[in-house]
Amino acid sequence: MKTTYKQLTWFCAIISVVIIFSSFYSNRESSKNTFLFPYKQAGLNERQAAAHLLSRFTYGATPGEIDEVVKIGLEKWFQNQLSGDLPDDSLNLVLSSFDALALSNKEVAAKYPNQGQILRMVVKDGTVDKDSVKKDGKVYRDVLQQYMQNNGLKPRQDLYRQFISQKVLRAAYSKNQLQEVMTSFWFNHFNVSITKNDCAAFIPAYERDVIRPNAMGKFSNLLVATAQSPAMLYFLDNFSSVGTKVTSGSTMSMAKMRKPKSARGLNENYAREVMELHTLGVDGGYTQLDVTEAARVLTGWTVYPMGVDTNPIERPGFVHEGDFLFTPNRHDNSVKTVLGASFGPDGGYQEGQQLLNMLAHHSSTAKFISGKIAIRFVSDHPSEKLIDKMAQVFRDKDGDIKQVLIAMVTTSEFWSATSVREKTKSPFELAIGAVRSVHADIKQPYQLFNWISRMGEKMYYYQAPTGFPDKGQYWINTGALLNRMNFGLALASGRIPGVRVDLIALNNHHEPESAQAALRIYSQLIMPDRDLAATIKRLTPMLNDPELIKKVDVASAKVSAPQADMDQDEVKTKVLGNSTMLAQVVGVILGSPEYQRR
Repeated sequence: MKTTYKQLTWFCAIISVVIIFSSFYSNRESSKNTFLFPYKQAGLNERQAAAHLLSRFTYGATPGEIDEVVKIGLEKWFQNQLSGDLPDDSLNLVLSSFDALALSNKEVAAKYPNQGQILRMVVKDGTVDKDSVKKDGKVYRDVLQQYMQNNGLKPRQDLYRQFISQKVLRAAYSKNQLQEVMTSFWFNHFNVSITKNDCAAFIPAYERDVIRPNAMGKFSNLLVATAQSPAMLYFLDNFSSVGTKVTSGSTMSMAKMRKPKSARGLNENYAREVMELHTLGVDGGYTQLDVTEAARVLTGWTVYPMGVDTNPIERPGFVHEGDFLFTPNRHDNSVKTVLGASFGPDGGYQEGQQLLNMLAHHSSTAKFISGKIAIRFVSDHPSEKLIDKMAQVFRDKDGDIKQVLIAMVTTSEFWSATSVREKTKSPFELAIGAVRSVHADIKQPYQLFNWISRMGEKMYYYQAPTGFPDKGQYWINTGALLNRMNFGLALASGRIPGVRVDLIALNNHHEPESAQAALRIYSQLIMPDRDLAATIKRLTPMLNDPELIKKVDVASAKVSAPQADMDQDEVKTKVLGNSTMLAQVVGVILGSPEYQRR
């Protein structure tokens, strides 16, 4: 009996330890996922809910990805995406070949000067006389090109090509899809444009160092980071804004500071847009007087001269952080009042910080930002109830973007029938979703950018500070639908240089016996877990149109630039194994109205 008693005692002790450890790990796991998705109440099964998650928080599901999400658990998958730290080794290896992406703004300014800067360089060096250069355009171009080659300079277009290519590759291949989606969302919200020459060269670092690292953090941090970026300071002209009541004298030679093209004075562009577009919204309760006063608060916020070695941070009142510079000799040091709050006198740099912090935490900002997020992820017309709930979390959680997303995705409205597949894909979302859905191998990402631009979304070139609209009515018209169909057919039939697809591999290397069978099979592969009966019926008449591929050949020739490094054997390889029938079927699916929804 003694032995039996001891065995029983040890057995009980082991059970106790197991229970304790089980409880510990259970509690630790539950602390990671403190939310549940109410998709069953909306009538969705687990696979349909996974498909909906992927449609909203990625650039489209890859083959088999719905199974992966169901296996890991929907909430767990979303938590992983919120963390944004999944390994991207293979993607990073590809991106490492783009040498311009790691350059600082100062290095970019030195290596990628614009045409006007190069002309000033050659004139200053005495290579040519400025009057003689302007007489002959051909000589002008040749001189600049030769000067660039001799001095290791590169054209701006090379910088833009690398930058745009990395955007396409990240969206298509990154495992941290939500991070990329939110980076695009915030870039569009705090839009700057390559079309404005002053800020163009600084846009790559703007996305890399300002937008992407802050895309899932606190809104206030993101707001301040954008305000201090050279891209934004130049785009909305705050770099040149000078107060009328400034400190007399200067502790830094103004000759060393960049002189704006126009005469210095108070510039209200940024102050207006930071309230109307970035924070409060057009109905946020501010007045024109508030705009003027805010502009006065933000005087002295400018760009640190890229070619100046003198460090003004050692001088009283100057603030130098990275590429940002606050100059007290440009700042309006009198008392200002914005939205009833007083700033100054002589508050200097801290006045701007206080203003932006006040705007970031304003109740109108909470509602405006929540509304834009809801429009992006729920529907074009989200309810006021949903927006109010998200705005309350925005206020309670200090503008924590992750918490606002969780508040949104745990509501019944996110999962409702009025939200599922009710958003229209933008051209970028369509193109990236298509290459993800067919497992395309992208060797020349810029070719996809050409197609995306033709469909109406020329990334980084949108001139208005509003960014692209985020509602379906902006993207869809007769011409847009035709271009989308042409894109689908061009991708499936191998007409996009440097983008390879293996359609047979998607179906385990089995080619369907007929076009009708292919339509049924590939519709389910590309648009899984949907009722596609009506779509298949609608698309069937298009399967046997003999002119379809010929038409897309003509369309492709207008979009894709010829590549000198692609021989005919490589072109044949792109479509090897993809019959004309199968390419036409898949192209029709990708161009179908059903595929335009997410």
